[in-house]
Amino acid sequence: MQNTITAGRWTLPAAILISAICQMTTDFLLPESEGSSSWINRIISLLLCGATGYFLIVLNNTFALIRMRASVQTAIYFLLVSVCPMLHQLHAGNLAAATLLASFFFLFSSYQQTQPSGMLFHTFVCLGVGSLLFPPLIYVVPIYWIGSYMFQSLSLRSFFASMVGLLLPYWFLFGYVVWQQQWTLFPELAAKWVPASDSIQVLQPWSVGALIYLALLFVVSAAHCWLASLDDKLRTRAYLQFLILLNAVLFAGVFLFPAYCAYWIASLLIGVSILAGHLFVLTHSKSSNIFFLCALIGLVILFIYNIWQQ
Repeated sequence: MQNTITAGRWTLPAAILISAICQMTTDFLLPESEGSSSWINRIISLLLCGATGYFLIVLNNTFALIRMRASVQTAIYFLLVSVCPMLHQLHAGNLAAATLLASFFFLFSSYQQTQPSGMLFHTFVCLGVGSLLFPPLIYVVPIYWIGSYMFQSLSLRSFFASMVGLLLPYWFLFGYVVWQQQWTLFPELAAKWVPASDSIQVLQPWSVGALIYLALLFVVSAAHCWLASLDDKLRTRAYLQFLILLNAVLFAGVFLFPAYCAYWIASLLIGVSILAGHLFVLTHSKSSNIFFLCALIGLVILFIYNIWQQ
């Protein structure tokens, strides 16, 4: 059944249908506000989710992260979004996650390039925009430098190109600040870079359940990537190792900035979906079958739990 679902042509349409049903159920059971603005917000969020899922397929087909043309990572992404009601509304975390996905294309394209400065410039432009939308995302910048070193694309010239790309969105923001005379904007932005003093207890029950599920899925998928790394090409191995390192830092960000848990989860879903897709498509053992069934059952339980908690 695992092979039938992960390699079947109806898996993605079924995931889209299930996701739509879950979101409609959430809207019916948890009506937050009346009026057109709430519906417009949800429609834009749905369109952004669809675009993210499409580019996850393009990312895999371009860089062969799963060693075959597969859409299971997008199906997993849609299902994970559908069981987290707080991600159905458009917020800065969803937009920041989209910039994170865009940065993957440029960073992965820099692999062993003789002139990688342009690709790293565009990579860090995406990160700069994402850090304006979600300021704590600035802490993943060193991971991208480590990734570019792993991809053999980091040199003195490409490093300064990445710095220029990272600062470019802030340069435009500085022009806006001068034009509007809003001199407090930069201090307010810098204040959001400081880890919060809030305890982890500020996390909502729904977010705790989602984090536990994502952490379990991430740990098992990452362990599989490490154990089966010899079966992948060197390029693919480097891509997956970067995603593992990045997601580990994103999980750490939840503990440093627990008030932004929904924002972190929006970014985590992208990397976890790719790693879980790699696990489910390329494993055929009895233990992987059992874990696959448990993961499906866990999604149902997580959806019911999140609805009940809200």
